[in-house]
Amino acid sequence: MSTKASIASGQGYHFYIQELLSDEPRSVFIDLAPPPSFEISKEVFQGKTIEELTVEIPTEVMDELAIKWIKHRKLQGAVGGPVGAEFGGPDCPWD
Repeated sequence: MSTKASIASGQGYHFYIQELLSDEPRSVFIDLAPPPSFEISKEVFQGKTIEELTVEIPTEVMDELAIKWIKHRKLQGAVGGPVGAEFGGPDCPWD
């Protein structure tokens, strides 16, 4: 059994992980409704099939997703930000 665990959501988007009762989440998902544009392509190159999905994401939405992902994964220190209870940190009660 699984459930969606929301990381961020807003007008026309939902960023989440699928939580399984027995496993650590291994992937993240973004629902865009409707996406501004998208393209699915498939080509064969040297005998290998290459499939690709390109989705346009508004910059404001991407900014929100990036910030929420960094906080969700507690990666602030990796990008030079606060790492503890400082304002903007993952454990900050005023954020």
